[in-house]
Amino acid sequence: MKHNPPLTENTSTRLDKWLWAARFYKTRAIAKQMIDGGKVFYNGQRTKSGKVVSLGDKVVLRQSYEEREIIVIALADKRRDADFAQTLYQETPNSIATREKNALARKQGTLLSPASDTKPDKKQRRQLIQFKERI
Repeated sequence: MKHNPPLTENTSTRLDKWLWAARFYKTRAIAKQMIDGGKVFYNGQRTKSGKVVSLGDKVVLRQSYEEREIIVIALADKRRDADFAQTLYQETPNSIATREKNALARKQGTLLSPASDTKPDKKQRRQLIQFKERI
C-alpha cells in the first residue's frame, strides 16, 4: 500500500544520496559503487553518482538476482524509516511481474534439483567422475 508522496523541501538530490535515502542500499558508499559499477541506469543510460535526480525519472537497478525499474515520485537526501522510503518511488507493473516470474523460476529450480544432505563418499565421487568423462 503506497502513501501519498511527502512534500519535498529540496529541489535537487544526488543519485547516490537518493538511492541511499530510498533504502535500496545500506550506505552511500555502496550506492556509489553500484552506480560506478554499471548496476544502476538513470533514464536508460549509465551515469555518475553525482547526477541530479528529478521527479518522474526512471531508474533501473540490479540487486543480486533482481532488476527493478522504478519511477522517482519524490526527492529526499536524508534517510528515514522504511515507510517514508517507499513513498519516494513507484515500481513499474512490468518490473513487479518480471521479478515475481523470476522468483518463481528460481524457487522451482531449487525444488527440481535439491541439494543432497551429505557429500558423496570416495566411491560415489569416482562414479561421478567416470559418468562425466563418458559424456
